[in-house]
Amino acid sequence: MITGSIVALATPMKAAGEIDWEALRRLVNFHLDNGTDAIVAAGTTGEPTTMSFAEHFDVIRTVVEEVAGRIPVIAGTGANATSEAVELARYAKEVGADYCLSVCPYYNKPTQEGLYRHFRAVAEGANLPVILYNVPGRTCSDLYNETVFRLAELDNIVGLKDATGNLERAEELVERLKGSDFMLYSGDDATACDFMLMGGHGDISVTANVAPRAMHELCAAAVAGDVDKAHQINTRLMPLHTVLGVEANPIPVKWALNRMGYAEAGIRLPLTWLSEKYHSTVGEALQLAGVVEA
Repeated sequence: MITGSIVALATPMKAAGEIDWEALRRLVNFHLDNGTDAIVAAGTTGEPTTMSFAEHFDVIRTVVEEVAGRIPVIAGTGANATSEAVELARYAKEVGADYCLSVCPYYNKPTQEGLYRHFRAVAEGANLPVILYNVPGRTCSDLYNETVFRLAELDNIVGLKDATGNLERAEELVERLKGSDFMLYSGDDATACDFMLMGGHGDISVTANVAPRAMHELCAAAVAGDVDKAHQINTRLMPLHTVLGVEANPIPVKWALNRMGYAEAGIRLPLTWLSEKYHSTVGEALQLAGVVEA
């Protein structure tokens, strides 16, 4: 079971939009050096929906190679076509990823039965442990708790990233799945501390891209039930949690990585570079978190 801070890794790109493979490797090592507990490659923050299949595969492969077994790698393999999600997961297995993260199908708005059958097909076809990913704000597809409980009974479905930010739903998940091996992760940095204190196992985090050491310490404290330490760190990071959502993820976090010197000013359309009016806001939050100097 993976516990702690799991970075939803941004994919560094050059100014013209091509993937910066050297910067990607440097970024992986930044996390290895700063306590990140696992890495998600080509998840939402990694911009896979703007990549070709070959690029998507190569991002996963590059991260797996650079990590070299030192921490787990979770491959982002979600798609709105079930056959494509299975193909991506199979490739992740071939190159040595430890888990796959499969998002609810987006745009086509399946029913709960459709979601159940989609993820069952992924679990049966992937040959790799599957972590479900529910982020209705981006997919217009909400995986209800009752459907999660059905899916948790399948052998190859091992966890859930819940990015709803709804702590009442999280509490029900924790209570109903207590005592099982099913892993529960927050996907919402602003509420992740409370999610973990009530029994969640970790946070698949955007903030961890720029504050990996602090997020590792926060998650370790929260998972261990150290309320005071967890809240102390989370209070310091809260401005960062907030501003990394001022425009669509990963726009703000890619600007922050550029400000820190880890990536060029590269992002792919239809996403655009962070609006100038937010530069000082994000910059000040980085300073408050101790990530950059004033």
